Amino acid sequence: MTYNKLQGKNVLITAGAQGIGESITKHFIESGANVAIHYFSSADTAQQLVAEANGKGLKAVAISGDLTKEDDANTLVQKTVEALGGLDILINNAGSLVARNLLSEIETEFWNKVMDINLTSMMFVTRAAGPHLAKNENSSIINLASLAGRKGGHPGSLAYATSKGAILTFTRALSVEYGAQGTRVNAVAPGLILGTAFHNTHTTKESAAKTISGIPIQRAGNSADVARAVLYLASEYDGFITGATLDINGGVYNM
Repeated sequence: MTYNKLQGKNVLITAGAQGIGESITKHFIESGANVAIHYFSSADTAQQLVAEANGKGLKAVAISGDLTKEDDANTLVQKTVEALGGLDILINNAGSLVARNLLSEIETEFWNKVMDINLTSMMFVTRAAGPHLAKNENSSIINLASLAGRKGGHPGSLAYATSKGAILTFTRALSVEYGAQGTRVNAVAPGLILGTAFHNTHTTKESAAKTISGIPIQRAGNSADVARAVLYLASEYDGFITGATLDINGGVYNM
């Protein structure tokens, strides 16, 4: 699925070279957008995606960085604007469960790490990107939340679920703050998305099978299911949707 409205738009995707992020990047490239691909460890994939974009005559750049560091987040946005010539769309995709820990097992350092990776990094990048997005009449931010942020997640994901729940609120609050500058702010909350390093690492086959049996449409999601939703929200850059969260979970949870 491609969106002509995205042709020539400048997009920054954090963690844009793995899992859901990689699929999002590919979908933007197919839609004719220029892409800045942030990566932390997936250098090879990031360079492949740049080559793919260049092959279609699009501007593309791969930028590494640890977004829990304020300087890295600021540099990422600066390099993006230098390479692409501006910024229309920000996709805040970076995040991780890190590990499963019950509250009684959580060490302060672990708690802070999860919050830094999922929430503080998003604040850093968005804060740096805000003034550049404001230069356009219409611009857009899409934040990656999670079904865990709605429901609380499986046992052991308390810190992760809390950070993802905060992203839902961050999205609503920022949509009010950024409305006047013409920037829409929305989120997507994916449920069980298989075929990604996230679930390959943190979800057993038994747990996945049990979850799928409770999904009304009787299948798990895939990265493209999420990417299409992100692209839709981004393409509606002059639309009326802001402060919303799109649930992508096969009907497990709706409100």
